[in-house]
Parts: sequence; C-alpha cells; structure tokens
Amino acid sequence: MEKNGLHEDNSKTMLTQYGFAPSTKWTQYFGSILATIAALIIGTHLSWSSSAVPTLTSPNSTLLISEYEGSWVGSIITLGACVGAIPTGSMTNWIGRKRTLQLLTIPLLVSWYIIAFSPNVWGLYIARFLAGIGCGAACVASLMYVTELAEPKNRGTLGTFFQLQMTVGFLLGYTLGGTIESISMVALISSAFPVLFLLTFSFMPESPVYLALKCKTNEARESLLFFRGADYNVDDELTTITDNIQSLSLTTAKFSDLYANKAVIKAMVIALALMFFQQLSGINAVLFNALEIFQQSGTTLSPNVCTIISGAVQVIATYVATVLIDKAGRRILLVLSGGIMSVCLATLAVYYYLQQQQYDLSCFYFVPLSCVAVYLIVFSIGLGPIPWMIAGDVFLPQVKGLACSVSTTFNWILAFTVTKLFLPVQSAIGIGFTFGIFAIICVCAAVFTIFVIPETKGKTLEEVQILLAGEEECNSYDNCVKITV
Repeated sequence: MEKNGLHEDNSKTMLTQYGFAPSTKWTQYFGSILATIAALIIGTHLSWSSSAVPTLTSPNSTLLISEYEGSWVGSIITLGACVGAIPTGSMTNWIGRKRTLQLLTIPLLVSWYIIAFSPNVWGLYIARFLAGIGCGAACVASLMYVTELAEPKNRGTLGTFFQLQMTVGFLLGYTLGGTIESISMVALISSAFPVLFLLTFSFMPESPVYLALKCKTNEARESLLFFRGADYNVDDELTTITDNIQSLSLTTAKFSDLYANKAVIKAMVIALALMFFQQLSGINAVLFNALEIFQQSGTTLSPNVCTIISGAVQVIATYVATVLIDKAGRRILLVLSGGIMSVCLATLAVYYYLQQQQYDLSCFYFVPLSCVAVYLIVFSIGLGPIPWMIAGDVFLPQVKGLACSVSTTFNWILAFTVTKLFLPVQSAIGIGFTFGIFAIICVCAAVFTIFVIPETKGKTLEEVQILLAGEEECNSYDNCVKITV
C-alpha cells in the first residue's frame, strides 16, 4: 500500500513539475463573479425607471415631472452609455482593465446620491447621464477582464456571467422599486452595490493580458498563477499571450478595413442588423417601462408584483440559456426567439387595442404577465445574448476590436432611440399599435436569420469566412482573410 501511495505522490509531483497539473476553476469563477458585479449595478440603474417614472409623473409626487420629462429620465442613461463606451477601449489599454472598472464605478455610485437628494428634474437628468457613462464603460471593461482571465475552455461559460448578473440587477431593481415607495430610499439602498464592488474587486489582480501588453511579464505570470493555481505551469499560456500581443501590434485596424472584402462587409451587415433587431424588438421599452405596462393591463395582480415576477423569470431564463446556447445552433435559437417574441408582442398589441375599445377583458387578466414572461424567456435564449456571440464568431482578429466597438456604439444609440420614443409614440398611437410595430420587427429578425445569417456553431474561422464570402468568391482561405492595412 505504501508503495502504491508513493507511486501516486510521485506521479502528482511529476505532473506538477512538467506543467500537467490541472488548473483551478474556482478562482476564475470567483474573479468573474466579482468583475460582473458591475453588470448587476448596470441592471439596477436600467430597471430604476420602471417604477420611478410612474411615481414621478403621478399627481402625488413630491418631485412632479411631465411625461415628456419622464421619457428623458428613462432614456438619457442610454445616451450617456454611448459616450462612455467610445473611449473605454483606449482607457483600458492606458490604465488597465481593473483600474478602468474601479474608476468608472464612481459615476455609477455618485448618480445614486444625486437621485436621492435631487431637488428638480435636471438633477435626475445629470444623475442618469452619469450612470450611463459608467454603464457604457463597464460593459466594455468588465467583458474584457473576464475574457482575459478565463482559460479558453471556460471562456464561454464565464462570458455568460455578465448577462446573468445584469438580469439579477434588474430583479433587484424591480424588487426595491416595487416594495419601497420612497425613490430616495431606493437610490440610497442601491448605492450599496457600487460600494460592495469597489471593496471586493480591489483584491483581484489585474488582467494577465494587460500586464503582458505593458511588458510586465513577472506580474502577468503572478496573475495567471492566481487564476490557474500555484501548481499550474503557466509558461506556455504566457508565451501564447505574448505572441498574440506582438502579432496584433503589427497592424492597426482602420475603418476602411470594415469594407475590405465581401466577407467582412457581410459580417458587418450581420452584426449591425442583429443589434438593430435586438433593440427594435422592444426589449428595453418593456424592461424600462414594465410597471407602466402592467398598470395599463388591468391585471388583478399588483403591477409591482408582475414586474418582480418578470425579473425572476429573466434570471432563470438567462441561466438556462447558458446551457442551450452551447448545445443548440445560433440560427435556430434566433429564429425561434424572433418568431415567438413576435407572437407575444402581437398578442399584447391585440389585448391593449381591445382594452382601449372598452372590451371587458377581465377573464384574460393573465395575458399581459404571461406574454411578457414568455417574451423575456425567448429573448434571453436568442436575441439577447446571440448578437454579441455572432459578432465574435464572424469577424477576423484584425478587425474584431474596431468592428465590435462600432456595433456596440450602434446598439446603445438604438437603445436610446427606443427608450426615448417609446412613451411619446405610445401616447400618440396607443400601446397596442406600438407593440404591433415591435412584433413586425421580430418577424423580420426571424426572416433575416433564415436567409442571411450562416450557422457559426462548431465552425472554424476559415469555414465561417467561406460561408460569408461564398464558395465562388472564396476558393481559398487566403482570399477570405485578405485585409487591406
């Protein structure tokens, strides 16, 4: 027995010595959870307007605002996010991913205090715009940090933490807004999450990729050892990171590279189209104005209870989506998502139209909550996460950073447009017709997916480029990846 035990100990020693000791996963999961608390904070900010705007526009409000001002309070955060997202890529390369996240959590914190003590609507505008700057920047920096600390085999799973934490933030925002009447108190309680993030994330090391980028090889090694385990041989991974940095530093992507050939043009069209369909599906209009939607539904359940249920459904659906996305193809989930969302939105459109025509719909009180719940479920497995995944699948490394920056900024611009115009359009044509427009756009998303988007699951970059350019114009991989630099 001792002989066998000695043999096992020697085997483990040899495995460790030659770099075959298994890496530890819990530190990668722990680091990703802490980094994506930023997404949770974003979720609380984005969901705040759902309960706050109806309260602020009600006659009993201590800070009474008009519906027009309410539309700005709800939407200006997305305008701030456009501003915040643009310089973040450069900032992360200048001061680091970790420091960028910590620095830009400050406006997310300060904005809550401004909301809590604001004497007028302009204070709310400033607070929401500041929050938007932090949201836009955190989206970029948090995802970069998680991607760079993760091993390739864990990157897909850890990459879903951002979306999952954001849905948790929405649930927290709905719960606080639905159970606490005071807007100031909701803001003060919500401010605890940025403080929690700043305290806990400060103990995390900087991204190993950033440290290698700054030629801090020893610190990059220590960061990798923290996330992989002290017994893991990180030499090969560190060499790969260094080589990739050197190869990427040889060229700088230009906007002309985004239309260098047919494959890149089609990839850009797909990325921008999916961002368009994601936002014009009405998701932010539903999430930001959930309480208002349920108030108009006439349901016997409290509108606040409905929003909390919707938030919980979205958390569960997003968790389930992390499994489905890895097993099912992208196209089928996009088609199902667009198709089912269109049915839910069309049903809501008919329901609210009939309600405006004074029909008695008391027997169908369950329709709004059921439709919104199903809508959020199918969004979470399709049009929610997949547009971001497709962007990573279809672009070449040379243009991926620039292309993703362009598509992300486009996404936030659309988010601002939808959230800003939702309430005015709803007032002009009615909530029923507004949902009808969203339903038509979701049908277009499904049709576009069927005829334009290739299946990228399980395919190499070469195969994806051939699919994008077409066999007749892409007979070799070299022709597909040729980029003018």
